[in-house]
Amino acid sequence: MAEAACPASCGELLQGWLFGGEKLISCPINWFSCVAVSEGIPIPQERPRMRQMVNVLLDYWQEPPELTAGLRIEYQSTIPIAKGMASSTADIAATAQATARLLGKSLESTELAQLCVKLEPTDSTIFKPLTLFDHLTAQTQIPFDWQPDIDILLLESPQTILTEEYHQQDHHPQWRDNAPLFQQAWRQFHTANQRHDYYRLGEACTLSAIASQSILPKPCFDQLRDLVEQTGIYGLNVAHSGSVVGLLFDSHRHDVNYLRWWLCQKKISEHYPKIHQVKLIAGGIR
Repeated sequence: MAEAACPASCGELLQGWLFGGEKLISCPINWFSCVAVSEGIPIPQERPRMRQMVNVLLDYWQEPPELTAGLRIEYQSTIPIAKGMASSTADIAATAQATARLLGKSLESTELAQLCVKLEPTDSTIFKPLTLFDHLTAQTQIPFDWQPDIDILLLESPQTILTEEYHQQDHHPQWRDNAPLFQQAWRQFHTANQRHDYYRLGEACTLSAIASQSILPKPCFDQLRDLVEQTGIYGLNVAHSGSVVGLLFDSHRHDVNYLRWWLCQKKISEHYPKIHQVKLIAGGIR
């Protein structure tokens, strides 16, 4: 048996039109999809994308395709599905690495990225550093050397959005219209990375979230921006193709109980009934 785990993402720190196409920087957090691959009879309740990834790998390594029938995939995941939290990326990436380990193969993150986008749009949680990534083609992979230490209050909406259906719609006109705002967010992110500036990072994320509102609006967005201003937390980020929102803060500097109270008082928690405290962590496959 071989095992691997890949983190979830609280939406994206940034997502928008850059260098002639749509790019993103995922927000990896301390929730995981854990996958074990072993020799044995496949279980009936496996997730289809996981099996598809095994088959892609066998073809990539020029292994006999019938080998798939003798590989058993088991998994555990704490990641909500269809919320914009990279659950599917975590599933297929962890499956790929576990399969590689079982078969004695090596799999670099750049290879993994190319294989994942063959199946679906892929989040940059597969890379250890924060990475600007073309999630459709894997052609752009720009890593950053700063790993911010940030707490996140993750607001989970009951709304589900299938990533595949989202990407079947043509959002290019809105992305291009919002390109100047996203360029501003990109510049702020660059500066934040260079200076290790948490408030600039939060501003960059908030600007990207504002740009996303014209494509996939989040309930109570203006009130959440007011909360950021009133409490002095770093900012907010969103799942640009999902329904979750993240409030970015430092638990040593900001009062998380007040944030929770405020969300309840303003009845925002009615739109986001599940509220979780998580951490921004390094990405990559464990």
